[in-house]
Amino acid sequence: MRMEKINEQVKRELGKMILMGDINDPRVKLVTIMSVDISKDLQHARVRFSVLNDDPKVISNAQQGLNSCCGFIRKLIGQRLSLRYTPEFQFIFDKGVQYAAHIDAALEEIKKITPHQG
Repeated sequence: MRMEKINEQVKRELGKMILMGDINDPRVKLVTIMSVDISKDLQHARVRFSVLNDDPKVISNAQQGLNSCCGFIRKLIGQRLSLRYTPEFQFIFDKGVQYAAHIDAALEEIKKITPHQG
């Protein structure tokens, strides 16, 4: 239970940092934090993120932006949350949102093609 609470706190703080502009890197502006998974020893955190644009270049830029400000993010998390250790962050692109949008578009196409049976 405690780890879930810590994961949620870190996720919320990361989201606030991006939303409030604490991270000044423009590559990070379209990023949404999907989930945080911190190891039991609090040394490492896997952060899954998504972006509103499915262009591979935008995704790559967002990943680079997050990686470049990793130390700054770690410092802010350390200041804002009272954790025994502040984890090292690893940012991973979450393809789930793009996959869901693709499925949604495919279903819409099927609706257009299939005659309505009433």
